[in-house]
Amino acid sequence: MRVLQINTSDIVGGATRIAHNLFNAYRDCGFESWLAVGFKQGDDPNVLRIPNFECLNKWGKLFILFSNKLSPLVGKVRGAWRFQRWLKMVGQPRKLVETQRGHEYFDFPATWKLLDITHNRPDIIHCHNLHGDYFDLRVLPWLSHQVPVALTLHDEWLLSGHCAYTLNCMRWKTGCGHCPDLTIYPPIRRDATKYNWSRKRAIYARSHLYIATPSQWLMNEVEQSILAPAMEEARVIHNGVDLSVFQPADKQAARAALGLPNDITILLFVGHGTRNNQFKDYTTMEGAINRVAAKSDGNELLFVCLGEKGSEQCLGKTRILFIEYQKDLNKVAQFYQAADIYLHAARADTFPNVILEALACGTPVIGTAVGGIPEQIKDGVTGFLVPPGDADMMADRVIKLLADKKLSNYFSQQAITRTKKFFDLNHQVKNYLAWYEEILEKWKNSHNSTSE
Repeated sequence: MRVLQINTSDIVGGATRIAHNLFNAYRDCGFESWLAVGFKQGDDPNVLRIPNFECLNKWGKLFILFSNKLSPLVGKVRGAWRFQRWLKMVGQPRKLVETQRGHEYFDFPATWKLLDITHNRPDIIHCHNLHGDYFDLRVLPWLSHQVPVALTLHDEWLLSGHCAYTLNCMRWKTGCGHCPDLTIYPPIRRDATKYNWSRKRAIYARSHLYIATPSQWLMNEVEQSILAPAMEEARVIHNGVDLSVFQPADKQAARAALGLPNDITILLFVGHGTRNNQFKDYTTMEGAINRVAAKSDGNELLFVCLGEKGSEQCLGKTRILFIEYQKDLNKVAQFYQAADIYLHAARADTFPNVILEALACGTPVIGTAVGGIPEQIKDGVTGFLVPPGDADMMADRVIKLLADKKLSNYFSQQAITRTKKFFDLNHQVKNYLAWYEEILEKWKNSHNSTSE
């Protein structure tokens, strides 16, 4: 079997990790496996960059090349990123016009060459995140008639007029328009959400897709959306984590390896751009740890934010340590192993890998009951669920766990057991491969009957 996966990039992000894990696992199983991405950062020869740049005219290429030379200045010189973005846009006037209108831009001709990007034609294509300025969504009707196309959703973008998470707005069910927040990622300049939504609906109406979601919550959303008519078949397949990396370990040894003190309570959060991520809720976590510190009888508290650059902060007896993104997964695992509790406050989330990674390491989790998170944390068994934005309850749950070592140990053992049973990467790989086989058999039978 030959499998080609499609995703925005190959390095950073939760959906990226998921696609990359599957890509590697399929190769280990002896299958031909490729990952085609809009933005390649690694050096694996089987990770293929979708050649959008090569499809530009000479002026578009020139402006992008020039803008790339400004990358070292971004973050150091005020306005550098805006000028860099302007250069990229001015070399592509059509994109500039569409963007100014608030239209989602789909004109990426290289997408139509996906079947030629590998040395052997893939038997099945598995798409992941299709937003991120690299993919022409209009290819789906044609592509899904050439080969079976599986599509795993990692957020709600395919269902909406522009946003990756709808944040309790229900307009995606009826046609969008009058968008309450155009700044939600991916942001748009003008309210063309009704146009964007209608265009997506027309694309899906002519497509035949095998749709998967990591959570039942997201599948329920899909079934009520414009994507539903395109579904040939649907599956909920949970994300999995590599249990050879994310596993229990001695807490003191993990802290020593990371240079963290032993005689202190450590709370952990892992996420990209923690403080400015509009789908996370750093404010609630900060409020919770301040409340915990106030009731801790003067004991020092360390809150580690992994995935965020920044100077260390001190709030009374609380230290907040920001540590930039770590590529080494073994080191990431050590942070979970070193922590007493993993905190995860979010405004929206689908099925975050970080929660599974924490549970796999035996670290109790206190998380917000939004999206698919209640399907990961068994409340009162592997951790606690709290309402969105409730810093008081989050703090109370932290204090309860810190005061009750027996309960904390129970949560830890249950987390390890439940992760092995439901969230092992090997289970995820087997489930997808078995599904691919079923899809290919149905595809073969349907095309044989058509030819007869």
